[in-house]
Amino acid sequence: MTEPWPTTGLDPVRRLHVLAAGIRGARVTEAYVDAPFTRVWALLGDLEGGFGQVVPDMERLRVVERRGERVEALTRSKYGPRARLRGVQRPGWCWLQSRFLLIGVAAAPEGAGTRVAFTGGVRVPSRAALVPVGVRREGRRSVERLTALL
Repeated sequence: MTEPWPTTGLDPVRRLHVLAAGIRGARVTEAYVDAPFTRVWALLGDLEGGFGQVVPDMERLRVVERRGERVEALTRSKYGPRARLRGVQRPGWCWLQSRFLLIGVAAAPEGAGTRVAFTGGVRVPSRAALVPVGVRREGRRSVERLTALL
């Protein structure tokens, strides 16, 4: 008789690390936030509201289509570029990308608080890479803004 293969699940923060590890130039900023998951995700999961208050370079994000977990949104950066993002959003997880932009956000309950992680940046067309300039700084600023809003 054969033993079944062991299985394991990854929480959203670990999943974000795994996906980012496969993208050259991607950096993940992770932090513990002293607020319950439901409160943190209410802010981060509000793509057209709270999300833009947390992500420093986001001027506007408008969801144009939603089919279950699948999301399509139009976004405009404070620096001018616009993008049509497509991806998945579910509790604790948001991964949106376009030809030139990637945004990844994850959150998981941890004790009385929440572990959060951010990644993203400008994509290099025709290559699986991000331009790493300013990614760590933007991640730290996202954590600071999130903490201030909670």
